[in-house]
Amino acid sequence: MIDLKENLVSRHLVFNEKNSKNQFVNQLRHEAIEIFDKAGFPNKKEEEWKYTNLAPLLKKDYKLFPESEDVSIGYQDVKKYFVHDMDTYNIVFVNGVYSSYLSSTTHEEADICVLSSALNKMVHQPVIENFYGKIADKTESLVALNTAFSKDGAFIYVPDNVILSKPVQIMYLSTTNESEVMYHPRNLVVIGNNSQAHIIERHQTLDGKANLTNSVTEVHVGKNAELDYYKVQNDSKEASLIDNTFIAQERDSKAAFQTFSFGGKLTRNNLNFVQNGENTNSILNGITVISGDQHVDHHTKVEHKFPHCESHELYKGIYDEKSRGVFNGKVYVHPEAQKLNAFQQNNNVLLTNDASIDTKPQLEIFADDVKCSHGCTVGQLDESALFYMQQRGIPKKEAKALLLYAFAADVLEHVQIPQVKVRITKIIAEKLGVNIDFDL
Repeated sequence: MIDLKENLVSRHLVFNEKNSKNQFVNQLRHEAIEIFDKAGFPNKKEEEWKYTNLAPLLKKDYKLFPESEDVSIGYQDVKKYFVHDMDTYNIVFVNGVYSSYLSSTTHEEADICVLSSALNKMVHQPVIENFYGKIADKTESLVALNTAFSKDGAFIYVPDNVILSKPVQIMYLSTTNESEVMYHPRNLVVIGNNSQAHIIERHQTLDGKANLTNSVTEVHVGKNAELDYYKVQNDSKEASLIDNTFIAQERDSKAAFQTFSFGGKLTRNNLNFVQNGENTNSILNGITVISGDQHVDHHTKVEHKFPHCESHELYKGIYDEKSRGVFNGKVYVHPEAQKLNAFQQNNNVLLTNDASIDTKPQLEIFADDVKCSHGCTVGQLDESALFYMQQRGIPKKEAKALLLYAFAADVLEHVQIPQVKVRITKIIAEKLGVNIDFDL
């Protein structure tokens, strides 16, 4: 029987010798593989993984990186996966390797480039040493595994007082001759004081073959800065994604993360916010629309450490056939975090008797002058509303789609980039099996 953990640990020494020239990173990798060796992969006996079983994915002997890394892909072959009807910076990776042909980077108004390059340039060392490996929870086994084997990813550094002129798209494309590949992309995003940026991230398998992506993103949002981040997850049915994102916010900052989960075999999103100053605002929104035997798990945590802060969290889920969803949202309020407003809501629609959702919104409050609320709903479509629409000449399939879109629409109201909103709306229509322009 394959022991994936032991195989990974045994491969680490050779991997590290081949892929690192930075002593700082070497030390982090050495510490990380020891953490992973002791902890191993999470399992269902752990409370945080009670409803998501990784065991079926771990029976495969994944290649760390495909042998066919150097693959020629034309822009027309992948254009449909980009939000292509607007001007953007693009950081594109094909089989874990940076594609200069498909990318459009800059070092002018900001540093938007690849992490492997930034790690080995002296000019970037202050940012690397201040933030790389400092924001993510290094004790988490899958974070440690990523640190041990991460080869490349996006590096975005927006200096103080810069409003980025156009959004950044981070795209990870996979197309290999091998059927089982594991990727460990690592992103570092640092938004300086009084700066603003918009970022779109996507992982896409082009050939439909099985792969497992274990991604880590570290984000620092400076004082009075704003970050608008979109994760679009609409991969093939054999691709699985474990996404760990950690956000550290300074005072007066605003960070909004929108997660749209529509495809993939198994998707696990761990989204963790830490507020490190007063008047901080954290926004977490998500829409999930899945079917078949797909599985999407959203785990979120917002840690309030200072007074006069806010967090707003709204996740909507639509589950069809035998699909399964998980939502576990935690808001942790420290004793010092007085006079804050924290809102958390998870609403779900099950379209069949075989679909399911395990939802657990949580509040842990150690302050006495706060306004906090949380809740969840699980239900089915309103049959009377469906009947009403049919009576007025709307076919049942379209009426059902309109009701479901209306259910999810309040999340889309927070999307600031019109082209992204149009793209998400089209994906929702496709997933609901209709050809409707919901904006009409």
